Amino acid sequence: MKKKVIVIDDKYEIRNLLNMFLSKDYEVVTFENGHTAFTWLQSGNIPDGIISDIQMPELDGRKFLSLVKSSGMFNKIPIIMLSSIHNSDERIKMLDMGADDYVVKPFNPAELKVRLSRLIKN
Repeated sequence: MKKKVIVIDDKYEIRNLLNMFLSKDYEVVTFENGHTAFTWLQSGNIPDGIISDIQMPELDGRKFLSLVKSSGMFNKIPIIMLSSIHNSDERIKMLDMGADDYVVKPFNPAELKVRLSRLIKN
């Protein structure tokens, strides 16, 4: 049985790219904002990993990360933050908030897949 990964990004191209790239090895569920993703989690779905953009409408990646990491039910799910914000302060902030990794856009999907598989194995 494939491990389940959710991808949250407001850009269809990123969701589609990651779905195509990861679906050979993972069951991929995509969302366009943190609100719909968190609602999905709250309805009893527990993925093995999460890849989330930071800058999104409705519920951004910072708030989503905070909700997930402050929840007793979801706080062990590894999260990779994916963002076009590439300053060190933002990376440190996200990692300090509980993100397991931080990948800067534009990114190499093969590198992201390796990072994801390492987090899910642990």
